[in-house]
Amino acid sequence: MIELNNICFQYANTEESSLENVSLQIPDGQCVLFCGESGCGKTTITRLLNGLIPHYYEGELKGDVLVKGLNVKQEELYDTARIVGSVFQNPRSQFFCVDTTSEIAFGCENMGLPEQEIRERMRQTVRELNMEQLLDRDIFELSGGEKQKVACASVSALHPEVFVLDEPTSNLDVNAIEDLKKTLMFWKSEGKTIVIAEHRLYWLTELCDRVVYMKAGKIVLDISMDEFKNYSEETLSDMGLRTLRMNLHRDIKSAPGNVEKMVLRDFSFSYEKEDAINIPEISLQEGAVIAVIGQNGAGKSTFSRCLCGLEKKFKGKVMIGEKILHRKQLLKQCYMVMQDVNHQLFCESVEEEVQLGMADENCQNVSDVLKSLDLEGLTERHPMSLSGGQKQRVAIASAILADKSILVFDEPTSGLDYCHMEQTAKLITSLRGKKTIFIVTHDPELIIRCCTHILHLEEGIVQDLYELNQEGTEKLENHFFPQ
Repeated sequence: MIELNNICFQYANTEESSLENVSLQIPDGQCVLFCGESGCGKTTITRLLNGLIPHYYEGELKGDVLVKGLNVKQEELYDTARIVGSVFQNPRSQFFCVDTTSEIAFGCENMGLPEQEIRERMRQTVRELNMEQLLDRDIFELSGGEKQKVACASVSALHPEVFVLDEPTSNLDVNAIEDLKKTLMFWKSEGKTIVIAEHRLYWLTELCDRVVYMKAGKIVLDISMDEFKNYSEETLSDMGLRTLRMNLHRDIKSAPGNVEKMVLRDFSFSYEKEDAINIPEISLQEGAVIAVIGQNGAGKSTFSRCLCGLEKKFKGKVMIGEKILHRKQLLKQCYMVMQDVNHQLFCESVEEEVQLGMADENCQNVSDVLKSLDLEGLTERHPMSLSGGQKQRVAIASAILADKSILVFDEPTSGLDYCHMEQTAKLITSLRGKKTIFIVTHDPELIIRCCTHILHLEEGIVQDLYELNQEGTEKLENHFFPQ
């Protein structure tokens, strides 16, 4: 049993409470989805359950959190970890080792378990999660989905009674999501309690027993999944939630009428002896919004870094009309929003951050973009003090305002709710025909709202390039939801 009794929590150095008088009970063996708009308090709930609050994240906590009879705020983190296993949005943040086998064993070793028991737990976990092919691999060479699977295995080997997952699918492709779902189904069959904070909802309808909807730090709705599945798309949209029934046949964007072409020729990159990108030649329409899709590990992020001139060993050239852009020119012409935006937030305030790449600091433009992304009240805040979703939107705003002709977004809607995904799509749409935009994404909802073309990569090779018309939409749907 999990019990939250009259929980109030306010993070240190913030003016607003994250949770207000939250009380609920979760019986053993139940799978519960926590959902709501960014900042509603669902991530804070996960941090309370695994003990990161108050032992890691400081703030004022009132009330009690009981997990299997353990008062979390009175126990050490390592004692809580024996009961509660956590899988984070970014699995890299919970890795301690450089190879997969050592990582799976690490938690058990840290608990001081006998060597024979560790070996047995590893064999059992690897068999149960069907991941023999991931043993003895370099963690840094794994795809996002593979890293997530290793993270699940390292936690599963500890045999916790409760699993807590915070936005586990944010960077996963459709196959990796299906693998994650199978893992959670297995845990559920074993009688484990599962708590998931998530924006993408469609994959959870057969898994979760219960839905807790939060708003402004309070529980607004607590119903069964069967009841929740009867909600209309309009109702979900009004609640700021994403769809339960994925349908891509809507809002098809016509391609811009630009005559100029962007040609990528002899576009290649290798890690030591292995080719990561190999594109002899492709022709793209300047001013288009191009979704770059493919499985985890397909080379999408590498392609993006090469396009922006960030990889020194990149070979090839980009031609726009008669102009040839080599690596140094690409560095000047491109702006990239990285998958982990923590690597590119440098300034002391949000306002300074979004003005960093502007040629002309037009206050009205800054104000308009910040307002469109619900950031207008955060101008004086330090970017690193913001939530993950807010940081993501600051990076997006910086790209929109930058004086660059090519924008590249790597998973821009990672951690964004329905409302902010819509806002991002509208802003990107407004730039069609003015800038050439590449969006690396596993988010079909974003693609259908703002993209004009699809570039499909697998193993660093172009599999397909097509316009997102009616025929193209059918191809896209087949990619994300194969029959």
